[in-house]
Amino acid sequence: MIDVKLESERLLIRPFQLGDEEAMFVLNSNPIVQKYTGDTIINSVEEAKDLLINVVFEDYKNHGYGRLAVIYKPDNKLIGFTGIKYLPETGGESDLGYRFLPEYWGKGIATESSKMSLDFAFKNLNLKRIIGFTEIENIASTHVLEKMGFKITKVDFYPGEENDPTKKPINWLELTKEEYER
Repeated sequence: MIDVKLESERLLIRPFQLGDEEAMFVLNSNPIVQKYTGDTIINSVEEAKDLLINVVFEDYKNHGYGRLAVIYKPDNKLIGFTGIKYLPETGGESDLGYRFLPEYWGKGIATESSKMSLDFAFKNLNLKRIIGFTEIENIASTHVLEKMGFKITKVDFYPGEENDPTKKPINWLELTKEEYER
């Protein structure tokens, strides 16, 4: 398990742990949440537990970082995730991602948690560049990344999806440590 705890007045950001699978199921089984992710809907708490064990915990073990649970302190509730994830399919880039329950949208949580994640990534992980992906129609998510200083560098398919007729090009964004510190 990785040792990180990020905290603001409203948010506690920590590694996922066993016991979070029910919250992970609620998040990832919601079609509204999944609309712009490109991910498959999770159909059971057991699938959510498998995702935690075989993806999230493996990222922690293999790379020392990954997606982190976001707890909304006023409700004492796990409401989604934020964090940096190593993506071997992009040639070893790391991306910033976030996902939250719809009732927490529009409250600045994506921006607040993204800033905390970027601070951690650039200061503690010493990453030099972070990328992000958004579907072109997902204007709100693109706006969050642009507020953080990300710039769209191209519109292209996600690696490996070029020949999939169900997929479409997405925004590729990037932010360097140097740009972030300005």
